[in-house]
Amino acid sequence: MNAEVHISLKGGETIVAAITKESLETLAIKAGLEVIALVKAPQIIIVTDFGGYKFSARNQLKGTVAQVKLGAVNSEIDIDTAGGNQIAVSVTNDSVDSLGLHEGQAATAIFKAGAVILAVAM
Repeated sequence: MNAEVHISLKGGETIVAAITKESLETLAIKAGLEVIALVKAPQIIIVTDFGGYKFSARNQLKGTVAQVKLGAVNSEIDIDTAGGNQIAVSVTNDSVDSLGLHEGQAATAIFKAGAVILAVAM
């Protein structure tokens, strides 16, 4: 029922999207096609220390915290990846404090393949 789409990002990183075969056909996705990958910010988690654990989520993009934008309850954390992409993550202010998130800190953005939505130009 599902198909996997591997999306190459600039810098050599890869995002894996799990979509239905119907979506694959409807969007006419094939090798070499330019796509946009969307992931809702709350679907992304930030890991600063793996502590010897591995995660089942296939998408794990290493980077550096570029900006911490504090809000009333939640904050937006922008992570610059090694390949030059930026990922915006929404976390609680408590998470910012408990992880000690700050600009220049190494961080990994993690999300499941099923959280990726693909778009193509018409």
